[in-house]
Amino acid sequence: MAGVTTHPAVDLSGNRRRIVRERVIHLLFLAAGVSSLVISVAIIVTLLGKSFEFLTNIDLADLWTEPHKWGPRVAKYDLATLFMGTLLVAGVAMLVATPLGLGAAIYLAEYARPRVRRILKPILEVLAGIPSIVLGFFAIQWLGPQIVQRVSSEADAFSLAAAGLGVGLLVTPLVASVSEDAMRAVPHSLREASYGMGARKLTTVTRIVFPAAISGIVAALLLAASRAIGETMVVALAAGSIGDANYTQDVFDVGTTITAAMAQLAVGTDKVAAGGGRGAGQAYNSLFFLGLLLFLVTFALNLVGDVFVRRVREKY
Repeated sequence: MAGVTTHPAVDLSGNRRRIVRERVIHLLFLAAGVSSLVISVAIIVTLLGKSFEFLTNIDLADLWTEPHKWGPRVAKYDLATLFMGTLLVAGVAMLVATPLGLGAAIYLAEYARPRVRRILKPILEVLAGIPSIVLGFFAIQWLGPQIVQRVSSEADAFSLAAAGLGVGLLVTPLVASVSEDAMRAVPHSLREASYGMGARKLTTVTRIVFPAAISGIVAALLLAASRAIGETMVVALAAGSIGDANYTQDVFDVGTTITAAMAQLAVGTDKVAAGGGRGAGQAYNSLFFLGLLLFLVTFALNLVGDVFVRRVREKY
């Protein structure tokens, strides 16, 4: 048509070098995500394979025997001994970590001045990085003699209680840090509305902020519980059991947990070797079976926690 000027087509595809660079980055991130999935699947498959071999080469009645005793080198595979020890240690740990961690979180989020918080928060995070073996020796040298034996004169310096106290100190910074972040995420408008109604500081914290942050607090407690159940070195050092363990419900007695039993079985001068037959020869495969049980327990705990958090989560 006369009088109409035409313009050359504009290339909207963008800079070719930038496009190639973005595609490479996309592939790198995709490879990282897929590799993590592949590694997780490989771990589960390995645990399942060796666990199946273990279960097919022992009498299933050996998993719950009377009297209860854990001693894989002598074909004693009683699970009640390990689960009770795990529950006792994790229970003591959470009894320590819950009030200390939540108390520290409330102080840092609601009461501490900005300058004090800038000092204490990094210290708290540094405490979370203390090696567990250090806390294990601390439990042996101080927690056992100075606390456990003073509470119960019949207790030994090595006990499930000493191990539980050590694990509790280990997970306290985790509870405090995650809970404090959850409470600081609560909108200030809720606090201002509470103060406008004439509520005191303590009432605002306990009736407004804490319930509003309950999903994050529950997540922190579940994360700490999973950490306590999976802790190894503190329990292996401080619980007092060496290799074999008898069933006990007394927290002041010596015992072991699932993780400590795995560590004690896999190391040492008489460490187990791969291979096997029946009975005592399955001590090596029992490591994988315990690993699978530990995975299932922590997975179930996280699944229940996720369902609970979704139900009580508040959106602002």
